[in-house]
Amino acid sequence: MNLETLRHSASHIMADAVKQLYPGVKLGIGPAIEDGFYYDFDRKEPFTPEELDKVEKKMRQIIKEDQEFTKEVISKKEAVKLFKSRREPYKLGLLDELKADEVSIYRHGKFVDLCKGPHIKSTGGVKALKLLSVAGAYWRGNENNTMLQRIYGTAFETEKELEGYLKIIEEAKKRDHRKLGKELGYFTIQNDIGAGLVLYHPRGAMLRTIIEDYIKKEHIRRGYQLVIGPHILKSDIWVRSGHYDYYKENMYIFKIEKQEFAIRPMNCPGHMLVYKSRIRSYRELPLRLFELGTVYRNEKSGVLHGLLRVRGFTQDDAHIFCLKEQLEDEIVGVIDFVAETLKVFGFEDFEVEISTRPPKSIGDESDWEEATAALKKALDNKKLDYKINEGEGAFYGPKIDIKLKDALGRPWQCATIQCDFALPDRFGLVYTDRDGKRVKPVMIHRVILGSIERFIGALMEHYAGAFPLWLSPEQVKIIPITSSQVDFSRELASKLREDDIRPILDERSVKMQKKIRDAELEKIPYMAVVGEKEVRAGSVSVRSKKDGDLGVMKIEEFIKKLKEEIRQKGGGLYGKST
Repeated sequence: MNLETLRHSASHIMADAVKQLYPGVKLGIGPAIEDGFYYDFDRKEPFTPEELDKVEKKMRQIIKEDQEFTKEVISKKEAVKLFKSRREPYKLGLLDELKADEVSIYRHGKFVDLCKGPHIKSTGGVKALKLLSVAGAYWRGNENNTMLQRIYGTAFETEKELEGYLKIIEEAKKRDHRKLGKELGYFTIQNDIGAGLVLYHPRGAMLRTIIEDYIKKEHIRRGYQLVIGPHILKSDIWVRSGHYDYYKENMYIFKIEKQEFAIRPMNCPGHMLVYKSRIRSYRELPLRLFELGTVYRNEKSGVLHGLLRVRGFTQDDAHIFCLKEQLEDEIVGVIDFVAETLKVFGFEDFEVEISTRPPKSIGDESDWEEATAALKKALDNKKLDYKINEGEGAFYGPKIDIKLKDALGRPWQCATIQCDFALPDRFGLVYTDRDGKRVKPVMIHRVILGSIERFIGALMEHYAGAFPLWLSPEQVKIIPITSSQVDFSRELASKLREDDIRPILDERSVKMQKKIRDAELEKIPYMAVVGEKEVRAGSVSVRSKKDGDLGVMKIEEFIKKLKEEIRQKGGGLYGKST
């Protein structure tokens, strides 16, 4: 049985149950999603947990009745008449958007919905389901529209699969980066600043700096050259790139002295202008330009979600300008870069997708075919499995999306590799070949980590906030037992800093047990407890977040241990930390 079809059928059953229990509720839409399904409802009173239980109970009754799903194709005029009679304004709004003369509806029992399907044979085919939560959602994702109530649920073919998923959900709640970010002091998103805009606190800023320093060093090591572009560019540039026509609704546009500008939603135009600043020879290619570029996108408030979907974020963005005959090797090089980087950060598995030409796009069909073939060939070269997302590419070229899998097996969008023949043409980019002729280069848009914000969110949930030593903003908490050991502890902190280790000293006048407990809650990898014996011996009593009490160590021995663990990174050892 197709799981997506099963879940979409469950969403119809949920809508039927809600309408039976609360007849005045108006129906929105109810698709299957990656881990389940949802349905949007217009109801003045918020759904309570007790009401969700009632809805689920009614759903089970509908399932027990094993009502058949039937499809009907009717004229749009008939559909308008039907949903007017049923007083469903949102369905009428959907019909108004449709240009087709005929539409399909699905029925089961007395319930009917506007839907293209497919569905399972009957309601009895849903064997295992659970309603999960309620959230607000603007109709069609537009904050100017009515706020609806979205009920989320999930369904599986067996109760065993459902139970396994619910256990993951419970663990995911503990790992929620929004909860951890606030509790551990990494970041906040405050209304005073604006929705979707991240304020990094000291720990979060340090974590981000560690990640950015690592990824910048790796780019330089692999032959990339650093560039930096402005955050605003004249709108003429975005018209030339096509973003103004294809992406304008997601851009922040304003005027200065009658000249229109836009805050950059992408970094590519700036990199192309760096390339175009002088004549390039084929001997210079491939040319790899890299920037930790901050961009801003006008995301609807209804889709904002912690660090995962924000309005301002930074990408480890690069553009590779190359000859056609270099294209496959460059794509393979990026794939290797991604795989190696994910492993360093503790992610052992990922999944791959290729997205092809969308209906609204630029460029020649032959270029799109050649670009898509190059992406496929590179993945085949690496013997990587992938699935095809038809029509989901960027407007200027097809792309590879690489999604990392965290400790709970959940996918997170990470790297993207986009092959582009169109924008170099729009910007008039050329190089001189061996014969002195001017030839258009191919451009690869690519990110390794993707959005740094999203990557931090994924890291926090992967490690449940208990980062490996090299990533932890605070690596050692020094705990003097009494005030008489504070001077020694300060000297120890200074010595650790000299060795590029990040300590924090707890000088509070509280019991040692509280200091230790707080360090555990803060998920700091190591504690160095200092008493009178340790001061006399020039040592520390070491406790590890991962391995517990490690006993007394000489300071030099402790530093050596820390430096070796940092050198090895050891990210994969911590994936199941709590």
